[in-house]
Amino acid sequence: MSSEMITLIFLLFAIVMFAWEKIPLAVTAMIVAIGLTLTGVLEPSEAFAGFVDGNVLLFMAMFIVGAAFFDTGMAQKVGGFVTKFAKTERQLIVAVMIITGLMSGLLSNTGTAAVLIPVVIGLAVRSGFARTRLLLPLVLAAAMGGNLSLIGAPGNLIAQSALNNIGESFGFFEYAKVGIPILVIGILYFSLYGYKFLPNRKDDSSDTDSVFNQTIDYSSVPRWKQILAVLVLVLTVLAMVFEEQIGVELHVSAWAGALILVATGVISNKNAIKSIDMNTILLFVGSLALAKGIEESGAGALIADWLIGTLGSNPSPYILLFVILTLSALMTNFMSNTATTALLVPISLSIANGIGADPRAVLMATVIGGSLAFATPIGMPANTMVYGLGGFKFTDYVKAGAPLVIVSIIVAMILLPIFFPFY
Repeated sequence: MSSEMITLIFLLFAIVMFAWEKIPLAVTAMIVAIGLTLTGVLEPSEAFAGFVDGNVLLFMAMFIVGAAFFDTGMAQKVGGFVTKFAKTERQLIVAVMIITGLMSGLLSNTGTAAVLIPVVIGLAVRSGFARTRLLLPLVLAAAMGGNLSLIGAPGNLIAQSALNNIGESFGFFEYAKVGIPILVIGILYFSLYGYKFLPNRKDDSSDTDSVFNQTIDYSSVPRWKQILAVLVLVLTVLAMVFEEQIGVELHVSAWAGALILVATGVISNKNAIKSIDMNTILLFVGSLALAKGIEESGAGALIADWLIGTLGSNPSPYILLFVILTLSALMTNFMSNTATTALLVPISLSIANGIGADPRAVLMATVIGGSLAFATPIGMPANTMVYGLGGFKFTDYVKAGAPLVIVSIIVAMILLPIFFPFY
């Protein structure tokens, strides 16, 4: 059996088991990683490379930084400040989505989510609303906000690099022509109707040992610990914002902050280790192995070529736009947004050259479609980060995110031909 077919079988297995959830998602993901190794699709070093992936290291460090922010009571204080202005649950959802969306455009969607997750958990504790009602809007807004600037998401830079090779480029805020309307309409959608699809389970996570699930009397926390927790968080955020200028990668900055907090005793070594959600880590590592298998085996290119090949040599630009958006959106929810964009960008460039279309327009459609990772916990790193903290099920993402994918595709179908026509 060819490696393409083996990979497609594991992809189908993952989709079915993720939706069925008879075994934990992390276990399913690791079964896929082991399976791809045993069948020879991936080398062991490729299948388990996720354990040293920058995003996984970022998760681990930001779990610790976030736990310290939460453990010292500062997350609850920030939550109390926000609840003075946003009284109802829907007002809180809108406030969280606006703040997250705008920050994502400048900080990166993953970095923003990592920073704001403990704040939003504190907000949920202070307001009395279930954290499940706030964490999903947080990560969905982070994904949408990634399309506000060139640095908002890795996929944006992948497309920029491909364009640079042919003497073209996108402006720093050019993605915002489509990204801002999608973010605004996404926020309006959740405030008026989409909130009905958010899970409303109280915070009775089975992981009662987690720092984020403990009830603590914060009045006894020394003032210096609270100040240092805030200072480290702020400096970590600044280091992320100025990543290129200082030449330090996101996960390195995050680990520097985490280690300072543990070394100074702001958070104990025990609580720091407790705060790292291994379900999230294993789920992401296994998902990266699946993405690598889809890429290495040629299964992804096989799917893309077959779908686009059915359109013929002279397709309607609107049909082609719809196919690119839909294909990107489907693949990104099971392969990760970065991997999907990396796979489809060269294919999209070939299509543009083959039919004489503007490569900027075709790549913009590819990037926008690849950013619609709203419907699964593995579509983007932020989705995975909140999976364990919120006690979510796979179907929670589908119910809340799938309608938003459809709404976003409709918005993109209207705006892309106006701002980025194919011809």
